[in-house]
Amino acid sequence: MGKRKNSKKKNNKFISTIMLIILALLTIYQYATQQDVKSPEKINYDVVKLGEFPDENIIKNDEIQIYFFDVGQADSILVVNNGQSMLIDAGNNEDGALVVEYIKNLNINKIDYLIGTHAHEDHIGGLDNIINSFDIEKFYMPYTTEKTTITKTFEDVVDSALEKNLTISTFEIGEKFKVGDAECTVVYVDNSEPENTNDQSICIRMTYKEQSYLFMGDATKNVEEKIDIEKTNVLKVGHHGSDSSSSAEFLKKIMPKIAVIEVGEDNSYGHPKSIILERLNSLNTNIYRTDEMNTILITSDGKENRINTLNTSLDGNIE
Repeated sequence: MGKRKNSKKKNNKFISTIMLIILALLTIYQYATQQDVKSPEKINYDVVKLGEFPDENIIKNDEIQIYFFDVGQADSILVVNNGQSMLIDAGNNEDGALVVEYIKNLNINKIDYLIGTHAHEDHIGGLDNIINSFDIEKFYMPYTTEKTTITKTFEDVVDSALEKNLTISTFEIGEKFKVGDAECTVVYVDNSEPENTNDQSICIRMTYKEQSYLFMGDATKNVEEKIDIEKTNVLKVGHHGSDSSSSAEFLKKIMPKIAVIEVGEDNSYGHPKSIILERLNSLNTNIYRTDEMNTILITSDGKENRINTLNTSLDGNIE
């Protein structure tokens, strides 16, 4: 009788052990299957991968990311949202490979909107590298036939586009398009070839939920006077902070809370001009410069903007 009881206890203990193992396996399986499964298109944009941004700066798929790449005395801006991307300019000729590396480090292999704001080398110099290295959905530049703008740099860009059967399209003022969930409006472009090539600049105002962003290329005061525009949270300052742009009247009209200046360290032009910095400071605008901070990243959930640079992590949000 005693032996039967011991045998029964052993069987019960064995069964209990098996049940615990099964329960543990089920728990592990349930946890694993409940984790977020991300699509290949969106997982690319979850984490800043330029190598030096703070590890805690995790990007969510429902946030917009705007990279102001450090390309010296030149412009290059990448916008990413919800699996789509827009590249505005690509620096000088020697910056092309660097911009390609920047973008590839983000695991991006397609540019949905490639925009050359105007035909100066410090804006379109690296576009041929971009065209040769990525799939391009749509490519825009202002119309030009003038010898002053059809340079070797311009011809290299056109040749790269032709080799990939890529159409070069032109924008019209008021034209709208979307990058992910961000809504973009072309607030200015001049396809009639004005005397000053800077005044051809494609200028884009982008909104993402409650936030707004204005990219001014190298547009001068002549253009600013023609633009009917609302207050805007973030301004990419025109023409690297030159005093030919960013008039007091224009800045008071848009009242930016954040201004980003893409400019080269110790450049020969003296950009950004002190008068421009004074005007922005008088409006209590937060100023960020690539010559001082390297690449600048703005991320936003549509309510606030978060700023990071390659040199420092800036605490706090800016509406």
